Amino acid sequence: MNPLGQLSVVAAFSVPNGHELITAIVSGLLLGGLFAVTALGLSLVFGVMRLINLVHGELIVLGAYLAYVLFDHAGIDPLVGMLIVAPAMFVIGYPIQRVLLNPLIEKGMEPALLTTFGLSIIAQNLFILIFSGDTQSLSPGYASDSLSFAGITVPAVYGISFVFALVLTGATHTVLQRTAVGRAVRASSEDPVAAGVMGVDVRRTYGFVYGFAALCAGIGGVLVGLCFSFTPTSGTIYLLTGFAVVVLGGLGSVKGTLLGGLTLGIVESVGSTFFGDGYRDFIGLVAFLIILSLRPQGFFGRAA
Repeated sequence: MNPLGQLSVVAAFSVPNGHELITAIVSGLLLGGLFAVTALGLSLVFGVMRLINLVHGELIVLGAYLAYVLFDHAGIDPLVGMLIVAPAMFVIGYPIQRVLLNPLIEKGMEPALLTTFGLSIIAQNLFILIFSGDTQSLSPGYASDSLSFAGITVPAVYGISFVFALVLTGATHTVLQRTAVGRAVRASSEDPVAAGVMGVDVRRTYGFVYGFAALCAGIGGVLVGLCFSFTPTSGTIYLLTGFAVVVLGGLGSVKGTLLGGLTLGIVESVGSTFFGDGYRDFIGLVAFLIILSLRPQGFFGRAA
């Protein structure tokens, strides 16, 4: 055991006062909304198709880059540009599922899983080729603004992300539970063969779900670009964060994804006040493993 390593951890530890702790909880709660948005598409794809979509992180980064191009070259505000980015991501995601993944899913999950891994590597190299390896960010005027209430100050973009999380997860849950499209999605998830016999076009439904997942990833990418800087390889950390959120909330559960994101945000934010911001990701993953060992099915269990 390295005694110097022990000393560095001890030196990093500090006990926050009450105000710092409350600020961390509020900040983590709002940041958890961003985690939920970035993980929603991952949850939907697994919940409906039982496919672990390893290119999901790169779809998030692609959304960030599309917003960056619109902002940097056309002067379009990122939140306004989201109206362009979101449908563009759907158009990109739908044919990926219909042309590449659907034929492979019929042969088992392994070929489709490896294909998404290959797409992830290809996407990272294309990002480097097109945008270079430099760090980028979206920086409209409000990106550096703060929200202050009751003596608590948090970044304004965290609040924006939280609102998007509530709206997007609420709308998705409503569509899945109360519309014909949602019934087709749930039927395709529960029993694709029976759904096909009942007249549901399962392949088309899978394509819609994947396209919508890409749309959610694009929205998450815009919010990521507003909150943090990003590079061509940033998708990996958001894929890992998405896995933690999805498993915490329950595989395929929309409500669980929101709750899992909020939980992870609070745990990381509070933990970083004790051990320093450099331990944020480490604390989140440790908490993820602990909760998973106590409740393997997540907060809401598996659901479409």
